[in-house]
Amino acid sequence: MIIIVRRLVAAAVLGAALAGCGGGTDTTPRKSTATAPASRPASPPGRPAPAPSPLKAEPERAAPERAAPPTLAAGPGGLTPVFERAPDTRTKTVALTFDADMTADQGARAARGEHFDNPALIASLRSLKVPATVFMTGRWAEEYPDQARSIGRDPLFEIANHSYSHHAFKSPCYGLPTVSAQQMRADVERAFAAFRQAGARNVVPYFRFPGGCYDDEALRALAPVKVTAVQWDVVSGDAFANDGNAVAEQVLADVRPGSLVVMHCTRSAAPVTEEAVRRIVPELRERGYRFVKVSELMKR
Repeated sequence: MIIIVRRLVAAAVLGAALAGCGGGTDTTPRKSTATAPASRPASPPGRPAPAPSPLKAEPERAAPERAAPPTLAAGPGGLTPVFERAPDTRTKTVALTFDADMTADQGARAARGEHFDNPALIASLRSLKVPATVFMTGRWAEEYPDQARSIGRDPLFEIANHSYSHHAFKSPCYGLPTVSAQQMRADVERAFAAFRQAGARNVVPYFRFPGGCYDDEALRALAPVKVTAVQWDVVSGDAFANDGNAVAEQVLADVRPGSLVVMHCTRSAAPVTEEAVRRIVPELRERGYRFVKVSELMKR
């Protein structure tokens, strides 16, 4: 941490945003289930069989096998491992991560027009060709299944787990409701199920604790799910911010080789994130940085 007081303030703001915002995974590509076309009826005597139509669709082919994303070895006593940044600080890589926050009880607010998504941000990341990891709650995927599917099928992105309910896994945690230790595993597995239901494919076995709050009890409860917990070393300060340049300045001041930046994909709680990204990306590229997903950062 660079300035302790500054980090404590930024963490508190982040937690406030999280209160208002974002099983193992099955990432094996599915084999094609297309069946062979029915045989043609025999041609009448003396008439040649018709030639195959040139417009006939080819049978669907199985998706190519993808390498399993890297994970960390379990911690002491089999606890879920925690990843905060790349240990190799010689390579100028940085991972931008975006929490797609939505609590299980915010459907009514979404129905009234509150935006927990941010299509402009995703469009900008695509335009800028920035790989990114989206930590998504299961509730977000259920509210925006088309967007979850689009993000989860774009090779530029990967979807990681941010719980289903966005309840805290440790108390106190910025006023968030708390999920019991007995329900922690089920909450995470329910989110993975929501991603599958939405049709997302690029799902990785990573989990981010709501509010960033956890303890050994939470790490022990999630051990059977075989996920790696992913935190961060750079707080963007985009939560409830109204000045995109200020957010960009904070990120640009704190990024180091191997950094992992936490931001948000929630318009209602982080309205200037897209503006900040449009400044952060070219400036870090000018400095020689390359943007990567968490799965690539974890390889280093």
